[in-house]
Amino acid sequence: MQGSQPRFLPLAAKTVVCHTVTYFLMGALAFHYLHYADFISRPDSGMRPLTSPFLFFGPALQCVRGVLFACVFYPLRDKLFGPRNGWLLMGWMLIALGIFGTFAAPPGSLEGFIYTTTPIPMQLRGYLEIVPQALLLSALLCYWVNHAEKRWLNWLLVPLWVICAGLPLLGLLAQKR
Repeated sequence: MQGSQPRFLPLAAKTVVCHTVTYFLMGALAFHYLHYADFISRPDSGMRPLTSPFLFFGPALQCVRGVLFACVFYPLRDKLFGPRNGWLLMGWMLIALGIFGTFAAPPGSLEGFIYTTTPIPMQLRGYLEIVPQALLLSALLCYWVNHAEKRWLNWLLVPLWVICAGLPLLGLLAQKR
């Protein structure tokens, strides 16, 4: 690291890029290997159908979540960026607060185990996607922030973000024709 802590706007931009790329990657892997199409196509899944135009906006709208994450990471930047295991602290924060301890009752959260009728194995299955994504996001973001001098990260991650956020939108346009 260059000795100074990141300013908010560069941190927010890097968080948006890292979150969107890891979200897209883990979502695509989970969709394929966890057979999400089978689950989503069931009428009782509670999910929008795969033909819904809303699904194409998902990756692009991760910008909002990335900025939200950056708003949390920024005040804690001296603990997250620079220290050797800052990425583990960040990952644990995302997992503990965003997955296990959320105030809502989504499957896989503490409240979800208590209040939903979703079978526990189905709830635990979601961890195969979201826990690695939280850790991957944390590791990638901390590495990028701590090694700002490595310009190849910019040249790799920004085009990946454009592809991950833009490709589904292009798919939506192609679908309209």
